[in-house]
Amino acid sequence: MAKRRYKLTGVQRRIRYAGRKALGMVLLAAIVTGLVLADRLGVFGTAPTPDRERYDGKTFFVVHVVDGDTLDIDARDEQRDRPYTRIRLWGVDTPELAKKNRPAQHFADEAKQFAEETAAGRRVKLELDPRGSRGRYGRLLAYVYLPDGRMLNRSLVEEGYGYADPRFGHRRMSEFNRLQRQAMKARRGLWEEIRPSGLPSYYRDLKLPAD
Repeated sequence: MAKRRYKLTGVQRRIRYAGRKALGMVLLAAIVTGLVLADRLGVFGTAPTPDRERYDGKTFFVVHVVDGDTLDIDARDEQRDRPYTRIRLWGVDTPELAKKNRPAQHFADEAKQFAEETAAGRRVKLELDPRGSRGRYGRLLAYVYLPDGRMLNRSLVEEGYGYADPRFGHRRMSEFNRLQRQAMKARRGLWEEIRPSGLPSYYRDLKLPAD
């Protein structure tokens, strides 16, 4: 026996349509929420980190220059529970200052003086590299832009106040290596009188310009 088919009234059709529409809206909202969550978790690329949201592209005041490649800015570091954030400049390594039982390395004082003259007491803009935001000692790794638009990291290498650091990859590594070769050739800064014994351990086999 064939089942009897009931014809929906106008009111019933409107109720069914409204129910389907509401269900569609709920499903759409769920999909959008899922996509947003997946993006934040990095499913579609690099996930934003607290450091990137806090520092990248932002401007801060330099309150202290530690040495040629390290400085402090006026932003509380929540990760390290400090009233300031310590910045380690990406891609450049300047000579070490004198410490207990250890003399200063060649051109260390000059490198710090250059950083103080260009950055201390000024507002600088930070740029983080996608490869990471913190170094081994918890310092924030960043490219630092001075008020005149110059990048402090680049200037230190270009003017011969520091070395293009080959130990940790970053997006500007090839550029810094090129600038270092130019500084060596022109004997700028530390390259004017450097000797093999004065080079950092990772550059002990570096061929210096002939006298």
